[in-house]
Amino acid sequence: MASEQSTTGLSYEQARDELADVVRRLEAGGTSLEDSLALWGRGEALAARCQTWLDGARERLDAARPAADPG
Repeated sequence: MASEQSTTGLSYEQARDELADVVRRLEAGGTSLEDSLALWGRGEALAARCQTWLDGARERLDAARPAADPG
């Protein structure tokens, strides 16, 4: 099942796109409770992966800002 796959190797775009698909599937309904819970868990893992990417980008921007700002 997809929820058992690691998110470690996913780029931000891959994780974001898969998360959007998970949300669409959950919103559409029609899945069993077990499948819905698995999708929810996968969505949580994907959201965390996206947040990790965004946090890293923010840290790089913050680190670059003093060097680029002479004042």
